[in-house]
Amino acid sequence: MFVAERDTYALAAELLRSAREKAGLSQAEFAARVGVPRTMVSAYERGVRQATLPTLQRLLRAAGYEVQLVLVPTEQDDGDGPAAPVSRRQKGERAR
Repeated sequence: MFVAERDTYALAAELLRSAREKAGLSQAEFAARVGVPRTMVSAYERGVRQATLPTLQRLLRAAGYEVQLVLVPTEQDDGDGPAAPVSRRQKGERAR
């Protein structure tokens, strides 16, 4: 299943808020723990701002969580895995 980019950010916002609340932290307490303004935490939780992956990791770590990424093939994937890297011809090698 493909998740649109905006859906991914909305999900991240929901997960961030949930993690903070489960840790029993107010936005102000959470912001102080992470070292960012409370308004930034609010903006991330509302989806107004989109946190980079390193920022999201730092925020979630402060709430006692770790980020784990799972790669799943898209529907267009033929099942052979990632494409092989394209190599440059070696000196003296002729093009085929």
